[in-house]
Amino acid sequence: MAIHINLLAESQALEDMRRRDPVKRAIWIGGIVGALVLAWSGYLQAKAMVVRGEVSRLEAQAKARETAYKQIREHEKKLEAANHKLFSLQRLAANRFLNGTVLDALQHTTVDDVQLMHLKIANDYEPIAEIKAKTNATTLQVTPAKPPKVTEKIIVTLDGKDNSGDQQVIKFKEAIGDCSYFQSVLGKTNEVRMTNIQPPQTGTDGKNFRLFTLECKYPERTR
Repeated sequence: MAIHINLLAESQALEDMRRRDPVKRAIWIGGIVGALVLAWSGYLQAKAMVVRGEVSRLEAQAKARETAYKQIREHEKKLEAANHKLFSLQRLAANRFLNGTVLDALQHTTVDDVQLMHLKIANDYEPIAEIKAKTNATTLQVTPAKPPKVTEKIIVTLDGKDNSGDQQVIKFKEAIGDCSYFQSVLGKTNEVRMTNIQPPQTGTDGKNFRLFTLECKYPERTR
């Protein structure tokens, strides 16, 4: 019977022991885990860079839109102000005081022996400053802004001469008050006022006359 002797048995046994060494296995596993961790870290860093780039892009886009929004709001405010001014001008043009209308009304309001000597029309405008919006610090209630306005004051003064000497001036005052135009513009609260009437005087022709002054105060209008 042949006997086989393995001269490398001892070396193979040592090699097998080295392969089964737990420390070596731990080192291999640690290396593999470390490589995986490094790879995952690199992936996360790359992803973070992509996200940061996207965030920067979105921030730039948002900033550009914010600038555009501010410009649009400024244009809207300018348009609103222009429309308000246009509306005010149109309303002023539609409701403006016309001297010709007064003259036409006086032409159709005559009384015998009464002569209109002088007509004065005082048309004054008082500006009202703009009121800006305010926010109450306690209640946070916002008081809306008010645009600038103007108050129109009109007074028509009539200087006349009563050649009858006495009573016709009263009839002329009543005729002015009954005139449809003056009734429409003066309203019910503003009547024709006799602001001055002088004592009877004698003219060069020997006839008596009286000078008088009537006043028509129009209601104040704020636009």
